[in-house]
Amino acid sequence: MNDKQESQASSAADTGVQSGNGSANGSGNEVDLAMPKRLGDVEQAFVEKWHENATGCFSSGHKFCREVCPVTQVTRNENHTPTAFHANVIALEKGHLSVEDVADDYVHCTQCGGCEVRCPNTLMVGDFYRARTETVKVVRAMRAMLVDKGLDREGWKVWNRLTNELKNEPVLGVEGDQPNGQAQVRDWAEGLDIPIGGETIMFVDCEAAYYRTSVPRATAQILQKAGVEFGLMNEQWCCGGPAAEMGYVEQSMRFARHNVDDWRRSGVKRIIAIEPHDYVHFTEDYPAYFGAEFDFEVVQIIDLVAELIRDGRLELVNPINRVATYHDPCRLNKRKGIHEAPREILRAIPGLDFRDVDRVTQWSYCSGGGGGLPIEKPEITAEISRRRLEQATTLDVDLLVSACVWSERPLTAAGDEAGIEVRDIIELVAESAGIEVGGRTRA
Repeated sequence: MNDKQESQASSAADTGVQSGNGSANGSGNEVDLAMPKRLGDVEQAFVEKWHENATGCFSSGHKFCREVCPVTQVTRNENHTPTAFHANVIALEKGHLSVEDVADDYVHCTQCGGCEVRCPNTLMVGDFYRARTETVKVVRAMRAMLVDKGLDREGWKVWNRLTNELKNEPVLGVEGDQPNGQAQVRDWAEGLDIPIGGETIMFVDCEAAYYRTSVPRATAQILQKAGVEFGLMNEQWCCGGPAAEMGYVEQSMRFARHNVDDWRRSGVKRIIAIEPHDYVHFTEDYPAYFGAEFDFEVVQIIDLVAELIRDGRLELVNPINRVATYHDPCRLNKRKGIHEAPREILRAIPGLDFRDVDRVTQWSYCSGGGGGLPIEKPEITAEISRRRLEQATTLDVDLLVSACVWSERPLTAAGDEAGIEVRDIIELVAESAGIEVGGRTRA
């Protein structure tokens, strides 16, 4: 392997920038254990990078992750379990299978992180995660190998091609001429008099900007009412996170580069992330891409709103006489440990009968809305959300509250069938604060 190949292989193993392939397990391919398959440079770098992580999982014998995995709960397919994702790394290393053999398996993941927090190899070291079993990164690196070898899934190809063309995700549909490009990226803010630029900007997720526009409108007006100064980007592209989750790391890095350069030109120092996926990408992927260059403060809106209420800068005075429970978004609860702030907010809303389900129980809860799953496996996403609403019905509630617009689309569809309304926590805060939000909750 020459120096350039070594560099590419190392990049693939770490982030999946260069990576590999896929045909489905169960496709009829026979594994001949007597004839080990030879790994290419990228695959070799991948197994070397993830050998220790995979061995810790595969050799421990613990399989607690199965029952917190939302996809496994639905498919009951051993190939879709987190332990299988790690066992495949060992099998690849020994030449017992190829990336092509297991490619479709790695589509079956929302990257919720439930398996990681439930794994005894993680829990034994507490909150420090010095030996955290990193399943999400393994899935992402494997998906990047699929892209590199031209074996990425067809739905993801279309989605990311359109994202690259529009500079924002095609959340209003991939067919026809949908109004979700740069010309419409700030339409949600009509009439709100939000400036461009400034030291603090509010980053508006694609789903919120085009589909559930009530969320960014509510957020902006809450911040204005509390006296928080903020602006919008000059030219906001998608955060690039979904592309990385589906394996399109080069595209993700280009979008991240554009956004960081836009912030620099405007003198931005602080980013308010109003959506959990963006918050994960800004606090994990962007620092990984740019190192010390990424010196921005990133604030999650739920933490900020809880602080504004606590400090008396935002008063909730209008009662909301509903019976509600809270759905912990995976990327807030399982991935980033943000679970107290939303509960603090809900308990501050007058009139609300809040029936909680603790955050640990919710390690097994999910909407199925992340990791590109709704694009390739919409039927699995729908079933995951249906089961989540079924759990909510046992509490005799008429309202399910979330804090993630990507979760709220499938949850709302399931809620329509279950007779339970689904709303964003920021929408409730705005209503209780006496704000006329406007916008829409669906396309």
